[in-house]
Amino acid sequence: YVTPGFVDIHIHGAAGSDFCDATTEDVVKISRYEGSQGVTTFMGTTMAFDEEILTGVFEAAKPRFHQDGEGAVLRGVNMEGPFFNKAKKGAQAEEYIVDPDWEMFQRLWERSGHNIRLVDVAPELPGALEFAQKASKLCTVSVAHTCATYEEATAGYANGFTHTTHLFNAMPAFTHRAPGVVGAASDYAEHIEMICDGIHLNPSVVRAVFNMFGSDRVCIISDAMQACGMPNGEYSLGGQKVFMTDGLATLADGTIAGSATCQPEGFRRAVKFGVPLESALKAATINPAKAAGLYDEVGSIAVGKRADVLVLGADLHPEHIFIGGKEL
Repeated sequence: YVTPGFVDIHIHGAAGSDFCDATTEDVVKISRYEGSQGVTTFMGTTMAFDEEILTGVFEAAKPRFHQDGEGAVLRGVNMEGPFFNKAKKGAQAEEYIVDPDWEMFQRLWERSGHNIRLVDVAPELPGALEFAQKASKLCTVSVAHTCATYEEATAGYANGFTHTTHLFNAMPAFTHRAPGVVGAASDYAEHIEMICDGIHLNPSVVRAVFNMFGSDRVCIISDAMQACGMPNGEYSLGGQKVFMTDGLATLADGTIAGSATCQPEGFRRAVKFGVPLESALKAATINPAKAAGLYDEVGSIAVGKRADVLVLGADLHPEHIFIGGKEL
């Protein structure tokens, strides 16, 4: 198979490095690992931190934005936090979680060099709808780490939210009388993310989401952290200890803490779970590129776009990886 390069719009780290470690060297390590797996474009994803720490992360990443090198190209930031509901913090550090702050976001937007591509927000929080109305003019706004009801999430989608972060995780359950964020996303979201490692979601749910949302709205993401591509052991995420055993990464209390599986492996597992190859491939290339506003450059093989191309074998592992027209 000849396919577009994969586009991972939600990845915290890999190969022992974290995007929030805030060094150019760590960004390069993540880029090299991602490229070796077939990811050609990625968005460095932050965690809930204060403005000072996030400023340092963005400053460190600045020299690497849109730069070709030895691996996947960093094409922006997914700002996951700190505008969350503490009741659904997941592996986010509660002490940094605050209500949506437009002035803070504007300052960080400038410090990033206008490279924030996606910001994650709980829509039920005070000021969230007004925040989304403004932020959506600059980047994609996503429902995330939320206790929103169906009605609250629907209000979000009517006021600038278009995306949904790791569907089912860190949000209310989808039930027949209280469909919550999942139901509202089904009705109104342009795109949703899904972690297809077989740990965050049962394979039946992976199949159901593709059936429910169709092949044009699902984005396969890794949500990978430091432990991705590494042996079992102790790592960190958002300043908290994470223990990884055989692909399962958790905090000390057992809370799942991101993923230790790269996006291309999530794509392969989705196919293994019964998702049609063409649908899974769109979810790893075209759809995330569109969700992050990158589709004019990447996500498909077309005249005028970057030559980010994979040659996959019958087992769907890459045999040749071209990034910017150069074979890795």
